Amino acid sequence: MPRPKIRRMVASPPRFSSFKPVGVRRASLERIVLSLDEAEAIKLANFDKLGQQEASEEMGVSRPTFTRLLDSAQQKIADFLINGKELIIEGGNIHFRENFYECLDCGHKFKIDIEIDVKQCPSCGSTNLLDFAGRFGHGRCCRRRGRN
Repeated sequence: MPRPKIRRMVASPPRFSSFKPVGVRRASLERIVLSLDEAEAIKLANFDKLGQQEASEEMGVSRPTFTRLLDSAQQKIADFLINGKELIIEGGNIHFRENFYECLDCGHKFKIDIEIDVKQCPSCGSTNLLDFAGRFGHGRCCRRRGRN
């Protein structure tokens, strides 16, 4: 029996989760799914410019696992760019460290530790918030991660 997969740590939910070529109807496009942990691997290696060992430690995975995530993500992104497919970021065995919110009344955007349960906008006090971790089905599970 294979051992259970360890949940990979992702800094925060992505602000954007769908990308497509301009001028092509979404309904006519083939989809590629990039998991949240693959997107985090791309971010750490190519945007944050971390080495593979440091990035693997940041995600809480082994270096070979990080390398596999990065290779898979790069292949999918190349397919998206070369073949003009729709790229969707979703899924993966992950926990978030931070959450990203947007106030739908005043437009204020902010990141906050996932452990903190936000009920209102710190700028205007509105309770009309878009919870980005919640969009991916996360929130409470990530808050409890230290107790599991």
